[in-house]
Amino acid sequence: MTAASDTAFDAIATVDPEILPVMQAEVRRQQETIELIASENHVSRAVLQALGSVFTNKYAEGYPGRRYYGGCVNMDGVEELARQRAKKLFGCFHANVQPHSGASANAAVYLAICKPGDTILSLSLAHGGHLSHGLKVNMSGLLFNIVPYEVDPKTEQIDMAEVRRLAREHKPKLIISGASAYPRTLDFDTFSEIAEEVGAVHMADIAHIAGLVATGLHPSPIPTAPITTTTTHKTLRGPRGGMIMCNEEWMKKIDSRVFPGSQGGPLMHCIAAKAVGFAEALKPEFKVYQQQILANAQALAEGLVSKGNRLVSDGTDTHLMLLDLRPAYPDVTGAQAEDWLVSANIVVNKNMIPFDERKPTQTSGLRLGSPAATTRGLKEDEMRTVADLIDRVLRSQGDPDVIESVRGEVRSICEQYPL
Repeated sequence: MTAASDTAFDAIATVDPEILPVMQAEVRRQQETIELIASENHVSRAVLQALGSVFTNKYAEGYPGRRYYGGCVNMDGVEELARQRAKKLFGCFHANVQPHSGASANAAVYLAICKPGDTILSLSLAHGGHLSHGLKVNMSGLLFNIVPYEVDPKTEQIDMAEVRRLAREHKPKLIISGASAYPRTLDFDTFSEIAEEVGAVHMADIAHIAGLVATGLHPSPIPTAPITTTTTHKTLRGPRGGMIMCNEEWMKKIDSRVFPGSQGGPLMHCIAAKAVGFAEALKPEFKVYQQQILANAQALAEGLVSKGNRLVSDGTDTHLMLLDLRPAYPDVTGAQAEDWLVSANIVVNKNMIPFDERKPTQTSGLRLGSPAATTRGLKEDEMRTVADLIDRVLRSQGDPDVIESVRGEVRSICEQYPL
């Protein structure tokens, strides 16, 4: 623990000594582990301060200039800052910064476009999609008729000709592009062409790649997709939350489906933190950071492949990759691999791979990402070292002595690059 972190918890230490050690333990965990979960990141001190600010005290139902509570002049100022910065960052016509999460943002879009029972075309969860894009037990799957598209068995990449065929056959009301575990560049323009051809609306979900899109390192859907959703964390490195961007045609309907359609009072402390995060993302050094995310992902991927590992689709174009455990470690499940690596202070998550024969609770793959490790300062050489450490743990079949040795090396790296 550092003096700064002790000071950050001074009030908690007095009011709630039971939760204090849990918070201190989480600080230590984050300091001593290399975070490779592709959807996670470490926010700045400024974002943390905004999240813990007095903006958490205020209800502000409605939108700037049209609130249902008095005393919202500063709420209006903060939300307008967030909206204008988002518009500048992504080049969109309108931004709604109130969604509590990416799933909340997606739900509002579904309510704006579809009626219960309408057909939605989206990437299968088992092939890299997201649960809010149609998982049967999710609201999206419960209310709507989901037609999934999959990756090609040979290339393990999305076959746009097959997406077009399915769209022509099923005439969906909504076509979703975007994923949570797809490592390749998304062809947003072709998704928009297909949607226009069949009379559908194209919604692009850029939750994972928002930082890359904002800095021009991945093609943007904004010019052709009428609606784009995102989270504000992951590669964007802001607070955990969601956002919807759209053109003029959809602006009023989207806003009404966020509030009052699916949410009540916005989380103003989180919106304040979004504004701070967007300000950081508008700085020139943020593009340098995104470039390093890509370089680190390539180094990690190359390091793993050099050890005889196989990556789904044979590589990555983005910040994430899927490690197929079957060729190198045929008897190891994703669940086992995750547990062993977490014990070694390398934090990953088990993940289904395309055409996986194992259950979602076991899986045959691991999802790995570079944003958080890049935030703490690791570069290509360190990522190659991390690839070697991962391989050592997996090839040892979770040998306790190997795990202990790797854990010590990870702590040494973390000490060189403290948060």
